[in-house]
Amino acid sequence: MADFEPKIIVFLCNWCSYGGGDLAGVNREQYPSNVLGIKVMCSSRVSPEHIMESFVDGADGVLITGCHPGDCHYIDGNYKTIRKIDMFTKILDDLGINPKRIRLEWISSAEGGKFARMMTEMTEEIRELGPLNLNNEVE
Repeated sequence: MADFEPKIIVFLCNWCSYGGGDLAGVNREQYPSNVLGIKVMCSSRVSPEHIMESFVDGADGVLITGCHPGDCHYIDGNYKTIRKIDMFTKILDDLGINPKRIRLEWISSAEGGKFARMMTEMTEEIRELGPLNLNNEVE
């Protein structure tokens, strides 16, 4: 388990979180390289199907990032995301998948340091959980 490097999919809001990730790069912030970012127009565009498909395709964890509540480019997109992710974590628990494998964070385009910290924290948390084996998940 010590050599386990988790695969993490990060969905990044086009208007805020993607800019935060870009700022982390510009500022040469260090974070694990096992993170695969996918840019979406809004965090509310990430569906439960996207998350499950990520897990089925080998992700050990999924991080959804978006604008801070009240700052959404689409007015209430991040509030929809909160409701959707709350519901989906309950479904994951019912399926026997540890809900800690999914996380929702708000990162603005000015928070490059926070972006790097979130990537590191998520990697460490998933490393502690171990690899996700959908066929034999026992947590």
